Amino acid sequence: MHKKPERNNGFTLLEMIIVITIITILFLLTVPNIQTTLGIVDRKGDKARLKVVDSAIVQYRLEFNQDPASTSELVENDLINEEQLQCSNNRIITIENGQAVLQ
Repeated sequence: MHKKPERNNGFTLLEMIIVITIITILFLLTVPNIQTTLGIVDRKGDKARLKVVDSAIVQYRLEFNQDPASTSELVENDLINEEQLQCSNNRIITIENGQAVLQ
C-alpha cells in the first residue's frame, strides 16, 4: 500500500503573493481618497475658525464701539483664545479692514 503524502495546511507562495497584491491595490485606491478628504476637512475647519474670529470682532465692536486693531485685543478681552487663531498648514488668522483673514 502506498501512503498518501501528508499535506501541509499552510498557504503557498503564489496564494500569499495574490493576497498581498490585492491588499496593495486596495491600499493604493484608498490613500488618494483619504488625502482629498483630509484637505476638505482642513479647508472647512479654517472657514469655521474665520467665522469664529469674525463673530469675536462683531462682539468687540458692540462692547467697545470700535474695531480691534489686532487679534491680540480679542485674546486679551477673552473673546477668543490663541488656539482659535491657528489654522492648517501653520497659517494664522489676522484682522484686516475689520475682517478676519487667513495669512
